[in-house]
Amino acid sequence: MNESRKAKDKNLRIPIHREGWPFIGLFLVLNIFLYWIWAPLGWVFVILTLWCVAFFRDPERETPNGVGLLICPADGRLLPIVNAVPPLELGMGETPRPRLSIFMNVFNVHVNRMPVDGQVLAMAYRKGRFFNASFDKASIHNERMSVRLKLSTASANGPAAGRELAVVQIAGLVARRIKCDLKPDQFVGRGERFGIIRFGSRVDVYLPPGTEIVAKAGQHVTAGKTVLATFS
Repeated sequence: MNESRKAKDKNLRIPIHREGWPFIGLFLVLNIFLYWIWAPLGWVFVILTLWCVAFFRDPERETPNGVGLLICPADGRLLPIVNAVPPLELGMGETPRPRLSIFMNVFNVHVNRMPVDGQVLAMAYRKGRFFNASFDKASIHNERMSVRLKLSTASANGPAAGRELAVVQIAGLVARRIKCDLKPDQFVGRGERFGIIRFGSRVDVYLPPGTEIVAKAGQHVTAGKTVLATFS
């Protein structure tokens, strides 16, 4: 009976990313203050407080197993797939690569997860503007944190192992902070959390040669779960 109750209580909990607690606390204090001034106003603000809690939710995800899978790094909608040059600050050359872009609106989970097993070769932060993250020009002009990764054999056996890809966190129209927990030379695992962007944003993935894209533009995708592509 106790085990069943514990399991039920665990399912009812809403995991919150640590970046969210200061904002949730601020919203709660403001909510109490508004309720003290005028109760109806306080009840209206409850909607925003609940949204703040939901925005920073960080649910557990079961990442698919298997060699040769590239997993989605963000929740949201897959934008049109294009060929584009990776951020020049990563030193990956100027040859265009297939780019997968996931747009996160303010109602999506904003915790980002690693798409592959591999090693962080380089990282580069660049200041920029704050266009709507669904616009293609956001990848070029917006503030971003770019990460260069080398695939490990756990992600891709044979010729694909050792190939490189880029993962880029991009600030959006109302996003004003990119949080990335990675460090150069760090080894990472597919599906691991590596950062968060607030509020409303985008994540780009620049694919290496020999990659077969299986996701479709317009598809709603889930970080740590949806398979975007496979390595041949």
